[in-house]
Amino acid sequence: MKLPEGRLDEIEARFVQVESELADPDIASRPDDIKRLSKEHAELKELVEMWRAHKQAASDLAEAKEMLSGSKGDERDYLESEIKEQEGSLDRLNKEITEALIPKDPNDDRDVILEIRAGAGGDEAGLFAAELMRMYQRYAETHRFKAEVLSSDSSGVGGIKDVTIAVKGKGAFSRLKHEAGVHRVQRVPVTESSGRIHTSAVAVNVLPEADEVEVEIDLNDLKIDVYRSSGPGGQSVNTTDSAVRITHLPTGEVVACQDEKSQLQNKEKAMRILRARLLQRAQEEQAAAHAAEKRAQVSSADRSAKIRTYNFPDNRVTDHRIGYTTHRLAEVLEGDLDDLIDALLANERAERVQGEDGG
Repeated sequence: MKLPEGRLDEIEARFVQVESELADPDIASRPDDIKRLSKEHAELKELVEMWRAHKQAASDLAEAKEMLSGSKGDERDYLESEIKEQEGSLDRLNKEITEALIPKDPNDDRDVILEIRAGAGGDEAGLFAAELMRMYQRYAETHRFKAEVLSSDSSGVGGIKDVTIAVKGKGAFSRLKHEAGVHRVQRVPVTESSGRIHTSAVAVNVLPEADEVEVEIDLNDLKIDVYRSSGPGGQSVNTTDSAVRITHLPTGEVVACQDEKSQLQNKEKAMRILRARLLQRAQEEQAAAHAAEKRAQVSSADRSAKIRTYNFPDNRVTDHRIGYTTHRLAEVLEGDLDDLIDALLANERAERVQGEDGG
């Protein structure tokens, strides 16, 4: 694939301009500009360095070929070796630059709102939902992401009906976005006396967290109810009306939070979840309007709509989207997801390259 040299030169020129603006002493009084330009500089730097290396390799190759015609003996052997090396460098840089030019998911650097909900399977689904929650918390910890539970509803048998977690850290969405879908577990439940293998399902939804300025919410569009929080079985766990339920009237989105003792804290957490859901809704509507690629988020927890199966008898985890299988189930549930996530991201990159070539 031939590189768009004119476009790459324009990107390099913009990079030089950004560096110049960042070096201007007057920018110290403009923190917003510093933040914006620093982000743009970081986004352009790798591509510009590759393009500069490509131009240098092309120049070295042309020089070596020109010298080859009048050479002989050891000098000719050296130049032929140099030509082979530069041609290899150009091929590698061509592929890397082509991949880097493919538009990235604009949400990749965002923080994440992760929703986990028990589906088909009764108490066993609730127990597995709790295991998935711990899996993602451990994954976040190993990557130095901060995981914060925004809301939860336990099932009373050590499991959870649903839980919402905020995961903060650079690239959190890029690492977790492919976790969205139905996760199926096959095993003998602890409550099963006959030893039969049961199949249960848990739905995971991954939302890019929205900033307040990105999603404007008219307070007149909100119906806010307060009530006493309750634990397993419905018993009251608080003597004040601290739990909050927010309904966004235009869309019908409903968010409830009751984990905090403070009504204000529960309201703040509920608003974070609501903003994330509204941002996702807006992005999906925009993608549909432009007939663009849209990532499907699974809305039901039916056993048939699965993306991944965790099979305990075979010690196997299979991701059905890419045909990936590992027999390290225990390690995966301990948060060791990198091999699986890397395979999903490699598949995403390959599809983007194919899409660009086809477009």
